[in-house]
Amino acid sequence: MDHAADVPDVFDPRIYAVGVPHERYRLLRDRHPVAWQPEPEITGWPAGPGFWAVTRHADVVRVLRDHRRYSSWLGATQIRDPDPADLPFLRRTMLNQDPPDHGGLRRLVARAFTPARVDAFAGRVRDRARTLLAGAREHAEDGSADLVRTVTDEYALLNLTDLLGVPPADRALLLEWTVRIIGYQDPDDAPEPLLGPDGKPLNPRSPALLGEMFAYARELAAHKSRHPGDDVMTALATAGLDPAELEMFFFLLTVAGNDTVRSAAPGGLLALARDPDAYRRLAAGQHSAAGAVDELLRVHPPVLSFRRTAAVDHELAGQPVRAGDKIVVFHASANHDERVFTDPDRLDLGRTPNPHVSFGDGPHVCLGAHFARLQLRTLYEEWCAAMPVPELAGRPRRLVSNFINGITRLPLRVSGPAG
Repeated sequence: MDHAADVPDVFDPRIYAVGVPHERYRLLRDRHPVAWQPEPEITGWPAGPGFWAVTRHADVVRVLRDHRRYSSWLGATQIRDPDPADLPFLRRTMLNQDPPDHGGLRRLVARAFTPARVDAFAGRVRDRARTLLAGAREHAEDGSADLVRTVTDEYALLNLTDLLGVPPADRALLLEWTVRIIGYQDPDDAPEPLLGPDGKPLNPRSPALLGEMFAYARELAAHKSRHPGDDVMTALATAGLDPAELEMFFFLLTVAGNDTVRSAAPGGLLALARDPDAYRRLAAGQHSAAGAVDELLRVHPPVLSFRRTAAVDHELAGQPVRAGDKIVVFHASANHDERVFTDPDRLDLGRTPNPHVSFGDGPHVCLGAHFARLQLRTLYEEWCAAMPVPELAGRPRRLVSNFINGITRLPLRVSGPAG
């Protein structure tokens, strides 16, 4: 398919290291709401056949809700095509399934991941936020600290491992696995990729590279069966899952559950640092913390894109689409669609309604959204209570990724009176 000369590239993961390409998204929304994107070979990762980029809010929601036309099962949910030999393996997780199979698995894990169980951890989450923020202040160098290294990575990881019931001695493993799987496009964030026989990097989501995580999931489930606790892994271990389902649930909860907050928390703090007036209104109680969380998620969604595969020939926003074509929705673009959000580039912590798609939509809407909102709300409340007005003390560093809206370094001023 031809790539129109005025269609900007929103595929190259290196673009996102500079910033979310909002001007490119705006051009696509206005002129090419369903735009063909080539997939050239980049940084050693092989070329692909190309895909349709969907950038308007209404079309993104349509794709996410219509599983009959836009399948998660046919080609999984990452832009890059998986190795055909890996596809049956990837289809074991509910992320890569369509209803009705998806619904059965989702109901199983939902019974383990209840709002009541999540809310029971609220006090522990608040204590952790206070402790980590106090530690950042105490160990600040020249009055500043890298909030990713000192606060947000630990905060997201330890909250998740508490909820899962992972023993403290094993918690670093979860961060290592998350970095390997999420940051694989970033040469500075991920370990050196393992190469296959053809000299090309192996997909970090392939079964060959997830064996260690899966073995751990089986061991932990066996331990929980013998020593049950009030945690998600105990509930999963006793839910009657087969070993493959258990492994894939652990994979999904470990990676998605960790990286949602790991990406959103520093993104929210960065947005507040760039708009001190909005922060002061929040700290003064002029906006609810819950509403602020949703607006900060709108401007910094943790996930940039998700892929579906067209199941039938049809038209989307006037564009003919063929069965088998890749369809990629861009959450960060939909969240800035002027057709839905008034003055979308403005941080409005009191924005209502706020129908952002940062947690997706349709049958695959994020199962952990309640837990993520709890953690984000608590962190921002504790920052307002104890910390100065957030102010950049250096240049942030963004993850090289067209999938995760990650921040890998966030130097902020942490010394001084609460503002």
